Amino acid sequence: MELRYQMTDIIPLLPIPQPPYGKSKYDIPCPLCDRPNTRHGKLNINLKKNVFRCNKCGEFSGGVLDLYAYYMNIRREDALSALQGKMSPCRSDPKWQGGQKRVQVPDTPKEAALADIEIRNRTYQALINKLSLVSDHRENLLQRGLNDEVIVSLQYRTTPMIGFHAIAEELAKEGHQLFGVPGFYTDDDGRWMLNAVRRGIMIPCRDRFGRIERIHVRIDNERRGKFRPLSSVDKLNGCSTENWCHLAGPVKENILLIEGYMKADIVHHLTGETVLAVPGVTGLHHLEDTLNDLIQNGTKHVMTCFDMDYLKNWHVEGAYAKLVELLSTMSITFGTYLWHPEFNGLDDYVWGFCLNGGTTQHSNLVELSTYKKTAS
Repeated sequence: MELRYQMTDIIPLLPIPQPPYGKSKYDIPCPLCDRPNTRHGKLNINLKKNVFRCNKCGEFSGGVLDLYAYYMNIRREDALSALQGKMSPCRSDPKWQGGQKRVQVPDTPKEAALADIEIRNRTYQALINKLSLVSDHRENLLQRGLNDEVIVSLQYRTTPMIGFHAIAEELAKEGHQLFGVPGFYTDDDGRWMLNAVRRGIMIPCRDRFGRIERIHVRIDNERRGKFRPLSSVDKLNGCSTENWCHLAGPVKENILLIEGYMKADIVHHLTGETVLAVPGVTGLHHLEDTLNDLIQNGTKHVMTCFDMDYLKNWHVEGAYAKLVELLSTMSITFGTYLWHPEFNGLDDYVWGFCLNGGTTQHSNLVELSTYKKTAS
């Protein structure tokens, strides 16, 4: 019988990062699309399913032998014999039965079921009330076009760097539910913890009622993948989060659709327009339901305002095409705003215009957006 190997057998033999303890899957840089001056690809390796795939380029994927052959620079058809010669298993070893090794893959810690929006909102609001915004983060937000009054109203906070157990314990003692709220989990001693391990700006994601769906963190000093969700996936009693949409402003007939919760808050403040945000151009999972809800409450027209790199980044361009396909099936009209590519994001463009003496009225924004495309 042909020997079969697991990911846990070959990974120690390869020049790649090893899996974190207790994880059944993890990400490493993709060797095909993780190149200088590009958006890094994340190669996901699943230890339980014994497969790997880069979700960015989609070109690098396969099983155990494919991964081994690539990194050892041999043909895929030679990978099995190469492994057999390198590992030379002893068939008398009790770990081997019928030519197949029984490998203990770390069990994924039992996660909690996601709590409903009312519970998440109360817990997140209580968490925010215990935190503050440090001076360098406040200055960063001021330089982006917000003012002190708006910053306070948005309830942006700085992630705490100490006291993870104390914060969680205090919330629990006050009666707030942590079970099923992404970002909270229990450690090996059964103590509730907050999983805020990187310093950054915490950005609440709100639904049309102002309830906090999730929290995103803009990580300090990070050039790639700087926005990350507050999550406790793969932790005991922890919980993963989802790509909910964020609404900045009241429901209106005409709304803007943008990528990034912070961008939405800034553009709404500078223009007065209602802005709906997805966490990224590929995070469209909840967009259809959100738009249908807005349509039922009066929204009739959507203008997309995604970062200008979608014109030259095939990955973003492909995701944008899927967005257009989705919008074309809905009972709304839609179009796209373009602006000078010197400014990648609409927030940068509008704020730059304001700094040069322009006003923030929507009429001026339309007038300056000379590359506007209207729905047919």
